[in-house]
Amino acid sequence: MDVLYPRCAGLDLGKDSLMACVRIHGHPVKQECRSFGTTTRELLALAEWLTSYGVTHVAMEATGTYWKGVWHVLEPEFTLLLANAGHIKGVPGRKSDVNDAMWIADLLAHGLMRGSFVPPTPIQEVRDLTRTRKQLVREIAQHTQRIQKTLDSANLKITGLISDVLGVTGRSVLRALIAGETDPERLAELARGTLKAKRPALRDALTGCVTAHHQRLLKLHLTLIEQLEAAVADLDRQLGEALAPFHEAVKRLDAIPGINTTVAQAVLGEIGLDMTRFPTHEALVSWACLCRRLDESAGKRRSTRTRKGACWLKTVLVQAAWAAVRTKDSYLRAQFLRLRARRGPKKAIVAVAASMLTGIYYVLRDGVEYRDLGANYFQTLDRSKVTKNLVRRLQNLGYRVELHKAAA
Repeated sequence: MDVLYPRCAGLDLGKDSLMACVRIHGHPVKQECRSFGTTTRELLALAEWLTSYGVTHVAMEATGTYWKGVWHVLEPEFTLLLANAGHIKGVPGRKSDVNDAMWIADLLAHGLMRGSFVPPTPIQEVRDLTRTRKQLVREIAQHTQRIQKTLDSANLKITGLISDVLGVTGRSVLRALIAGETDPERLAELARGTLKAKRPALRDALTGCVTAHHQRLLKLHLTLIEQLEAAVADLDRQLGEALAPFHEAVKRLDAIPGINTTVAQAVLGEIGLDMTRFPTHEALVSWACLCRRLDESAGKRRSTRTRKGACWLKTVLVQAAWAAVRTKDSYLRAQFLRLRARRGPKKAIVAVAASMLTGIYYVLRDGVEYRDLGANYFQTLDRSKVTKNLVRRLQNLGYRVELHKAAA
């Protein structure tokens, strides 16, 4: 087997230490292993040790977050490759740090390792911000549910009348309850907007048994929500500054149905701007785990479920797809309705998410504006097939159909 990298190294990473193996091609092959710590001083010593052997390429496993510190220290001096741990498993029964490092070095030397996608540092910073923002938004939703649970415990049945507990009316009622106001008449007077017409129902719903314990819980959760909302607003400001050089790309993605500025920022944080990393749009869709898996044996297809992975990108695209299918007279809505009838809503929405990612790929690769194919795309794609389907449907209803081509 050909050797692509005669001087390379493999790293087996841990939390407090790592095992490095230098592989030098020759007759015989020379391999030397050495253990290092994970502090910055130890990693600099690792870089000096690898340089002394003339190492050009270094490979490591994507083990939790342990690889990030090693990556940032070694990146300026070596060509690095980050591998999925599940793709480079060693021989069973020979598991040790030394054997793992030697195995990684051997795979790298012969080009048998496929690197994971590691975006450049500016995109990594955007990714950290978008992921943190999503986690904070989830925490806001969790505290909102706890507020609803506390209200139900106090027998205040307002969640059926006030759709948004954190809206203007909802917050006013919560603050009044925290201040000690329990009179349903006065609480109902806090209604705003369309809820003014529901004041009689609000009075009944706000008649409950609010204790000091309920007030303390409501104050705790509402305070945490306000702090989290302030943190999200600060993250939005930081994201605006970090994505200022990529403003045009965000603007082009924002034009795609179902995608707003927040979704565009999250997508850029996950896949970056450089689409040369993915040779085709199929490769990007496969990397995002939005296509059917290939699982066949003995000529039988065992499963077509999508693979697990890319959870941050997949979830945001599926959520955006649900918003996109509500856009009338659009290709994405037509695709969803067409597939839902045959495959069901879940598979149809995943297909829409894959189509959106395909459009994102070409928008970023070519730097062009998004062009919708239109709601009639599938009808004009193959007119004869559409005609046969319509005729068959009429015949099933008991009609006799004769087709005559209309004059031009």
